[in-house]
Amino acid sequence: MLIAVIGVNHRTAPLDVREKLSFPEYGISAWLKKLQSSPGIEGCAILSTCNRTEIYIAPMELDTGMSSVWSFLSEKSGLDISEIKNYTFCHTLYDAIRHLFRVVSGLDSMILGETQILGQVKRTYELALEAGTTNVVLNTLFQQAITTGKRVRTETGIDQNPVSIPYAAVELAKQNLGSLEGRSVLVVGAGEMSEITAVNLVANGVSSVIVSNRSYDRAVQLAEKFNGTAVKFDQLFDYMAKSDIVISSTAARHYVIKPREVEKVMALRGWKDIMMIDIAVPRDIDPEVGKLPGVTLYDVDSLQNVVDANLAERRKAAVVAEGIIEEELDEFMKWLSTRFVVPTITALKKMAEEIKQRELHRAFNRLGELNEREKKIISSLASSIVNQLLHTPVIKLKQYALTPEGHLYTEILQNLFNLQVEGQRPQAEIPPPEKKQKRTVS
Repeated sequence: MLIAVIGVNHRTAPLDVREKLSFPEYGISAWLKKLQSSPGIEGCAILSTCNRTEIYIAPMELDTGMSSVWSFLSEKSGLDISEIKNYTFCHTLYDAIRHLFRVVSGLDSMILGETQILGQVKRTYELALEAGTTNVVLNTLFQQAITTGKRVRTETGIDQNPVSIPYAAVELAKQNLGSLEGRSVLVVGAGEMSEITAVNLVANGVSSVIVSNRSYDRAVQLAEKFNGTAVKFDQLFDYMAKSDIVISSTAARHYVIKPREVEKVMALRGWKDIMMIDIAVPRDIDPEVGKLPGVTLYDVDSLQNVVDANLAERRKAAVVAEGIIEEELDEFMKWLSTRFVVPTITALKKMAEEIKQRELHRAFNRLGELNEREKKIISSLASSIVNQLLHTPVIKLKQYALTPEGHLYTEILQNLFNLQVEGQRPQAEIPPPEKKQKRTVS
């Protein structure tokens, strides 16, 4: 049984192509069953996220299975197969397994070490199980991939250091304010980064969101997303006094939050700590504000410095993660090789035993009356010859099984001896070479 993956991701294709090749979860069961019914496909699973679509298959016949996937993707997207091939990558066996292990560990993501992909791979496996399109090989592959993803995160902490400005802001807020449970945030302006940061703050326990914007209608729209409160711009500092965190991202060309106003705010707060995050360029908050007692101020550059430092830590963790992946890959390959080798060795020994018994029976008939001792000696001789002939091929096959090309040696042996291996399709017969006609010289 082989393993292959054909996929497209943020590095190989533009968004419009990825959109055409994506599979929404609500209809994926039907697509899975359709793919499994295609020629050469024994099992399949589809990983589809905003940045990637990957088709994992367990084919008996690699070329046939791959052709089925190309046709399947062409039907789904409306694109020609030749065009799809321009945007996709293809891995088989060893490389396909390593690719999935790297994906689930966050090493192939747009954001190195991101956590979300682990849950997405879990969901991919669950959907394939529910659709009934997995088999023993894919089940074991995805189970070990998920285990690998968890192990990488536990042993390396690769996902512990935030590498985006919104996430960095949340982590810094936790460090400065402790728990965010029950805290309040004031969003000044309606910039995209402010909104994303607010989303992450709310996800981490912030309970109250206040939005102030020069366009009050826009403030209302943004506040509704958080079940928050919209306030007019001239009320900004009144509500700042009630907030623990301030996020600012306006389009102003000058400072909108200055030391004089913030000093009054801090006095009203009794100088209780407040955190300010200025994501605007040019800056909204005068840097002098950060010098006031109780005020912690971060701007885009300071947040980016945190992100860069954290990314460097993730890169170090990624080196360790690659080592873990190689260990898990070796374990899986040993298991997979056993599935290739053991049935083939069993079939080879069975064939040899049948030949031995047949030839012994023929020899005994020709020799006439033999006593039991004579029969035993001849049988022992036949067994010894068979065992010695098979010893080296069997040992070598077990050794080759642990290499990336192990399955090829197994298939060659099956073809050479025309073995009928239980649980596998009969090997296609190779036609004899055509005889060359003798040329006559006139």
